[in-house]
Amino acid sequence: MRDVEREALAERVLGFARGASAEASAEVIVFDVDSGLTRFTHNAIHQNVAHGDTSVRVRTIVAGRTGVAATNVLDDASLRETVARAIHLAALAPPEDDAPGLVRNATVAAPPGAFDEPTADASPATRARIAGDIIASAERQGLWAAGYVTTERSGVTVANSAGTRVSYDGTSCGLNVKQNGPDATGFAEAYGTKLALLDGSKAGDVAAEKARRSSDPIDVAPGDWTVILEPAAFGELLAYLIHHFSAQAVDEGSSFLCDGLERAYAGTNVSIADDFAHPLLAGQPFDFEGYPTRRVALLDAGVARELVTDATWAKRTNRPNTGHGLPAPNAEGPMPRHVTVAAGDASTDELVAGTERGLLITRFWYIRPVDQRRTIVTGMTRDGTFLIENGELVRGVRNLRFNQSILAALGAATFSNAAVRTGGYNYRMLVPAAKIERFHFSSGSDY
Repeated sequence: MRDVEREALAERVLGFARGASAEASAEVIVFDVDSGLTRFTHNAIHQNVAHGDTSVRVRTIVAGRTGVAATNVLDDASLRETVARAIHLAALAPPEDDAPGLVRNATVAAPPGAFDEPTADASPATRARIAGDIIASAERQGLWAAGYVTTERSGVTVANSAGTRVSYDGTSCGLNVKQNGPDATGFAEAYGTKLALLDGSKAGDVAAEKARRSSDPIDVAPGDWTVILEPAAFGELLAYLIHHFSAQAVDEGSSFLCDGLERAYAGTNVSIADDFAHPLLAGQPFDFEGYPTRRVALLDAGVARELVTDATWAKRTNRPNTGHGLPAPNAEGPMPRHVTVAAGDASTDELVAGTERGLLITRFWYIRPVDQRRTIVTGMTRDGTFLIENGELVRGVRNLRFNQSILAALGAATFSNAAVRTGGYNYRMLVPAAKIERFHFSSGSDY
């Protein structure tokens, strides 16, 4: 379902809300998704999943009380019943004295490159060809591959009784591969908005080379190391810092930024922004309340500049609304959605060449917070960890567990000159590789 159809559906639901209650303000969000996922393991495709759904979320506000109901049954009777449930739930909810009300917004244009027709129309056979290229790479080198290729077309429309009418259509795609050898593994990934730019052979070869070079790994002593985190690893680490920039997190005392803005928290070479319009992200230009999303400088040359807000937290903290709201009301608060880290000057190879002794880290896994306010997390290396000696990758090492403050890492970091898109289950961002001094590993691993 494209924007015109979603907008017509939203208008129909708003009409039902007007007919059901003259006192109720209403917001309608129409979500539409059509996604495909092709999984493979042991050099064979074993699963193809297709998911398509259109859902309607109705939020009503009656005398300062809010009710929410949702459905994916789109006949008139079901939509009327959903509106009635939202109004009924509002009557049961406690009043909110500081509720901001619905936002008023003009049309917002999507950034160039957000939607790609061939990606939207990608078939299982198209994904299978990319998976086949990865598998062929594994077979050439006596390995077995596991991973996935995914494509998605998604659309969002927000309409409300205050006059907001905004829509966004986007596409995304990605691949994730682990090449497996007898005693070592290697990883590669690629993400974007255009399927034509995904290269299965290249990703397969990168992962295979990591698996081959890290065979027969050795133990190294835990302690403080110079590390070079490839983008997948750096992104996984940084994902645990992003929520600190929420106005709600600061107000509730869980963010390091409770110590104040306009202070240096990282090195002068560290600049982090939330930028939906970056060409490699091309994200949704408004939030889930329909408010325009703007670029926000989170850290500028190491100095904390701004927080992200939504309608509620802009009002509560007397800050501008930056358009980073999730579907309201919610317990998470506003959240950065398209994080970018400014690149540096040296290539990743040059970062390695300038390292006398250190570790190259392909990716992390099972990262968990240890001390929220101090940004200390723990986790393990995975799928390609290498010893660097005299500026060269010497051999693979067994995995290590780390305990590390993310802010301390950013205070001793330099970045590669190429930022790439990386992502996980709940984040997407644009990051370079990062060389970090005194990264602390607490113990080794048996594998």
